[in-house]
Amino acid sequence: MRKKFVFLFPLCILLLGAVWAFAAGDAADPLATLSYLHGIFTNTVDAKVEQRLDAAGPGINWEQPVPPPPDGNPVSTWAEAQLKQDDLLQGFTGDSVLLLAGDGRISYASGAVVDVSSGTVVPSGSALTANHRYLVAEDTAANFTVTSKTAVVDYQGGCSFQYSNAIDYNAIASALKTMNLFRGSFTGYGQGFDLELAPTRLQALIMFIRVLGEEDAALSWNGYLPFTDIQPGSQAERYVGYAFERGYTNGYSATQFRPSAPVNARQYAEFLLRAMGYSSSDNTNLSDALFRAQEAGLLTIGEVSMLQEDPFLRAELAYISFYALDVLLAGSNQTLGESLLNQGVFDQQEWEDAAALVASWRL
Repeated sequence: MRKKFVFLFPLCILLLGAVWAFAAGDAADPLATLSYLHGIFTNTVDAKVEQRLDAAGPGINWEQPVPPPPDGNPVSTWAEAQLKQDDLLQGFTGDSVLLLAGDGRISYASGAVVDVSSGTVVPSGSALTANHRYLVAEDTAANFTVTSKTAVVDYQGGCSFQYSNAIDYNAIASALKTMNLFRGSFTGYGQGFDLELAPTRLQALIMFIRVLGEEDAALSWNGYLPFTDIQPGSQAERYVGYAFERGYTNGYSATQFRPSAPVNARQYAEFLLRAMGYSSSDNTNLSDALFRAQEAGLLTIGEVSMLQEDPFLRAELAYISFYALDVLLAGSNQTLGESLLNQGVFDQQEWEDAAALVASWRL
């Protein structure tokens, strides 16, 4: 039935145009009600498709594959893509796109794109709404362009892709995962990376402990923790208690850690500087942390500028963590990556596989 539906999808889009004229009234009010789109329209399309199929009889070879659009990769079920800034997904007649995370916009020269979730025609140049399904109408080629640093989309049909040269934070996160340094969350898409979200203090602390190769030591920690906002006996208590005991963190105050509070770039840079021997817990002035990270070789000038201007997201957290592996530990001729390799956190093949994933440039 799927192949039949794909074959006759242009008919469905033609019907959509007729329904629009009926439901909207005139061009000044191009709005079809959501109930009409999901009810009468859907039922009418199903009936018409079945009529055409019955009338066609055995004369059509439904097993003959439908030619995809130029350079397209037709998929009959929803597929997922992790994209980066300025990546472009081009959809053709009958294709569907669903933005799961990140930001994007839609543009097209002629035709129409329908927001099936709201029952509206979407003007060219509009921003995409997360978790809304967009359907490309007949004789339309629509561009869905990522405007955030990362995005996750579902798509269905013969969509094609054009990839930009922007920093590939998705690949960086995958590389860290390959080296057992990044696990993501329980989010059901984008491998759980959640790169579009701001990291919490607890997430940043766990991430940097993993980058240090000290997670096993942290999880076996058993001691006294003064922070009353960390649940006793929890895994969070072991991470925070270990980091506090090692001098990696002072907490937010004498009695609070504030695990759910957002962390900024200066705080995370200071985490890494302390762990790599370039700073200590005695230093409570973090205003120059990014510049000290630059002096230590942890950041470039371009990265300092970016981190000062942009919101600090999990994408940047992964980025800093990945390139920290190339930095020499204080007073040592060994990089952080070499130290983790020697500790057995990852092996040589995993390190090489991870490096091969990251082909984008560094700021």
